[in-house]
Amino acid sequence: MSQQYVGAIDQGTTSTRFMVFDHGGDEVGRHQVEHEQILPQAGWVEHDAAEIWANTRTVVEKGLEAAGIAATDLAAVGITNQRETTVVWDRRTGEPYGNAIVWQDTRTAALARTIEEDGRGAIVHAKSGLPPAAYFAGGKLHWILENVDGVRADAEAGHALFGTIDTWLIWNLTGGPDGGVHVTDVTNASRTMLMDIEALQWDDEPLEIFEIPRQMLPEITSSSQEFGRTRADGPFGAEVVLAGNLGDQHAALVGQACFEPGMLKNTYGTGNFLVLNTGTEIVRSERGLLTTVAYRFGDAPPVYALEGSIAVTGSAIQWLRDQLKVFAEAADSEALAETVDDNGGVYFVPAFSGLFAPYWRPDARGVIVGLSRFNTVAHVARAALEAICYQSKDVVDVMVADSGIELEVLRVDGGITANELCMQIQADILDIEVSRPVVAETTALGAAYAAGLAVGFWTGTDELVANWSESKRWTSQWTDEDREAGYHQWKKAVERTLGWVE
Repeated sequence: MSQQYVGAIDQGTTSTRFMVFDHGGDEVGRHQVEHEQILPQAGWVEHDAAEIWANTRTVVEKGLEAAGIAATDLAAVGITNQRETTVVWDRRTGEPYGNAIVWQDTRTAALARTIEEDGRGAIVHAKSGLPPAAYFAGGKLHWILENVDGVRADAEAGHALFGTIDTWLIWNLTGGPDGGVHVTDVTNASRTMLMDIEALQWDDEPLEIFEIPRQMLPEITSSSQEFGRTRADGPFGAEVVLAGNLGDQHAALVGQACFEPGMLKNTYGTGNFLVLNTGTEIVRSERGLLTTVAYRFGDAPPVYALEGSIAVTGSAIQWLRDQLKVFAEAADSEALAETVDDNGGVYFVPAFSGLFAPYWRPDARGVIVGLSRFNTVAHVARAALEAICYQSKDVVDVMVADSGIELEVLRVDGGITANELCMQIQADILDIEVSRPVVAETTALGAAYAAGLAVGFWTGTDELVANWSESKRWTSQWTDEDREAGYHQWKKAVERTLGWVE
């Protein structure tokens, strides 16, 4: 059974999983473990990087067991990760300097605003393709250097290392303090505000703006190449090639086989992330989208993308479940929303920590508007599903305007795609076809694909395109009048969220 499989470590915002895939891109086995969400104060979100590493060891061991294979049956392993989440650790001991700061964390909003207002934001945007925002890793790293005792001195002495979660895991898997490899890939580096998006290297100007010592940064590699081998005394119990590394949304684009310019995917998770392949052309958005690296395979030219990141979609359903106790399980939202024909005039904008693309308004906060005594919790549940879809329309409309590409199909993935009412509403609101693949775990699959391409397990992207197959497709059932009227009301609701936080 020698090397008939590829593995993928998928380290996400709420959990870590290890999955095994065969040559056809079908899942063979998996194991998944959740980790703690640490919320020290309003707007702060942290993870324990040591817990994530411990969970990674567990899911690898249990995932191999679930698949019924040994590590020696793996041709390679890929990694995909929650992007922007920032870890700093001591290379001598492997101990983190405190908790990781998560992508959702907003403690650096004032720093981002200052950089934007004093003119340095234009430099950051031109170099990195990203507007200054609390979302990205550069500001989080600056905060750690300024606020955690001893980190700046250790960084300048060469002892403190920075990484996003991919870097942290690769370093530990390849030996940690005993020769661990300190690398990241172009997709993760493109989310820091510190990388020149054309040169694909760390750039001195953003490093100076954020006061980052260059020596603490990892080497930037492609998304598909051999980075190193796992240690025989590690969770795999053998030397296995690590050969794929992609930020989660980039991995989903690859897993969806969106290799042609103009192909678009939307991942529905904690937030929503729409990524449009723009080919080898760098498209600079004028309407609030992010210019990012889609992927780079080996020595081939990088492929770029436009991205619209939406902070709160699936987590709004969780909020209705956990805080408001509207239903017991998130999946119950569909049955409840189906008991009404429409939203009853109710609009829900879940701007819990501000609005991301295309607005970039950290001063926004959530609203539920249009309520009357006629309304029930079913209307609120329906409005929550519509909010997921309207926020996606906000992004799709500006993608079309920025790129000049007319979209015909939206490929969807992520947990919420199991909610068929939500997918129908998405097709209704966008007036384009919505297509869900057979393999729902496109993020892990994309990491596996990147690793397999690097070692010749797959010979090229044509094989990956052939692996993709459709599970279901939705087409719009709304009239143009319904669509326009609904979106007009949505935009009015968004206006009500703005300027709430001074």
